Amino acid sequence: MRLKNIFTITYLCFFLILSCTTDSEIKPPEEELIEIIDDTEPEVEEEDEEEENTEKSFQKILSLGDSYTIGQSVCETCRFPEQLKERLKLKTGDSINFELRVIATTGWTTTNLKNAIANENVSGDYDLVTLLIGVNNEYQKKTFSIYETEFPELVRTAISKAFGNKNNIIVVSIPDYAFTPFGNGNENISKRLDRYNEFARAFCKQNDISYVYITDITRQGLTNNDLVASDGLHPSKLAYSMFVDKMFPFALEKLND
Repeated sequence: MRLKNIFTITYLCFFLILSCTTDSEIKPPEEELIEIIDDTEPEVEEEDEEEENTEKSFQKILSLGDSYTIGQSVCETCRFPEQLKERLKLKTGDSINFELRVIATTGWTTTNLKNAIANENVSGDYDLVTLLIGVNNEYQKKTFSIYETEFPELVRTAISKAFGNKNNIIVVSIPDYAFTPFGNGNENISKRLDRYNEFARAFCKQNDISYVYITDITRQGLTNNDLVASDGLHPSKLAYSMFVDKMFPFALEKLND
């Protein structure tokens, strides 16, 4: 009986101890939540300044004319509009992109050029326009009054294609093909061309339009064969480079305005 009581007491004590342990189960301490604040400013991608600085401006050149503008019997890069464009690129470095458009064909008179411009989709946003026309009026023996009427019209058209600004125009005199093997020194050709060139010069002076006289260069053709193309009639690459020597200061000034 006594043993039974001892067993009962022992069992009760064990039960009590087990209950206390379960109720007060030891739990690991809760981790303290620490808010981490990143006060570093977010990185902002900066625009590539170098790319901005190398962004090129854009300028457009329009050359109107006949065989002397298209560069009959010389390579495409030899004609004076291309040489002028390249000279401007060399001067300005990589800062400017130049776009050249040439509207010219061998044999065109002032009438042909007028009609061609009217039929072409020519915008009015050119920074520089060159005009060299008239030799075929003389060669085809057109009446001089046609030139007197149509040359001023072509100048006004050129101005309209250059933002309406006459300061963006360069008129180039007519070369003298009398001083080539084809012309054989024919003085009558020179006299007739002098009349055309004098009219153009006077018109440009009266209207304050840049006029570049290159006829004197072509009059060296019989003494300097290097100035005449292989066809014995048109200017050579060298002659066109001499045209550009005279035109370049005017072109550079106009594009810088």
